[in-house]
Amino acid sequence: MYRNTPLLEQRIGRQDVLLKLECDQPTGSFKLRGMSRLCEHAARGGASSVVSSSGGNAGLAAAFAARSLKLLCRVVVPETTPLLTVRRLEALGAEVLQQGADWNGADRVAREICRDSGAFYVHPFDHPELWRGHASLIEECAAELVEPAQAPDAVVVAVGGGGLLCGVLSGMHAVGWAHVPLVAVETRGAASLHAAMAAGKPTELPAIETIAITMGARQVAERAFQWTKEHPVQSVLLTDRQALSGCRRFADDHRRLVEPACGAALSAVYEGLVEARRPLVVVCGGAGVNLEMLERWTAQLAEPIDGRQ
Repeated sequence: MYRNTPLLEQRIGRQDVLLKLECDQPTGSFKLRGMSRLCEHAARGGASSVVSSSGGNAGLAAAFAARSLKLLCRVVVPETTPLLTVRRLEALGAEVLQQGADWNGADRVAREICRDSGAFYVHPFDHPELWRGHASLIEECAAELVEPAQAPDAVVVAVGGGGLLCGVLSGMHAVGWAHVPLVAVETRGAASLHAAMAAGKPTELPAIETIAITMGARQVAERAFQWTKEHPVQSVLLTDRQALSGCRRFADDHRRLVEPACGAALSAVYEGLVEARRPLVVVCGGAGVNLEMLERWTAQLAEPIDGRQ
């Protein structure tokens, strides 16, 4: 269901930056890798329907995979989810429910539906099958970067709930990149991994306060936190304005639109915050973006809001 995405190289400042274009997946983000594997797991177990909670991208991946597998699909999204994303979910055949102020609220509803209906719950970021699927993007990179001199000396990922981080690190250890540091990028209003690393355990944020709503898990997955004990992980925090700048610069460079969550990872390199000669950036993508939304976010961030810019 997912495709082998392009791996590009771009000179940015003094760095030779590798860009893994997960924005080119059929649903617009890396989520299709893990979600297709998890939905296949559900179908093999006899499930006829799946339910997911999502800020958008995991739901789109679940709906796409479910349609391919002839499974019924319901997706519970937060009330803040853009209409653009809701319409795309419906176009893929999903039944969409808007419940909860953020992903945590939507997730509680999704789990209740599964308890009442017997549908298979497909978690958007916290499941080993998801991580195995996401690991495939690193395996593809390693297969292409066959010479030692071609390998990255850092891998940069955006972090929401931590599913991408878990998959990327699993893949890195599988291909012999266990020594390569990982740079985990978050916006300041959704820094659940940073909070966990500071507290020494996963801790719940009081609220999500960022335009990067697909980073909207108030607590990072336990496995993501454990990886910070097993692998060199650098936490980088950016403002919403920096994340949006990453989106705009990437659009200028590559004629592709990505969400602010992805823009944050890109901005870490654009702004020289990653100390590496040859970093690999997972361009995780995101379907919840269009030109109108970019313009609206730009206007919103023209003046300081809540001290987050």
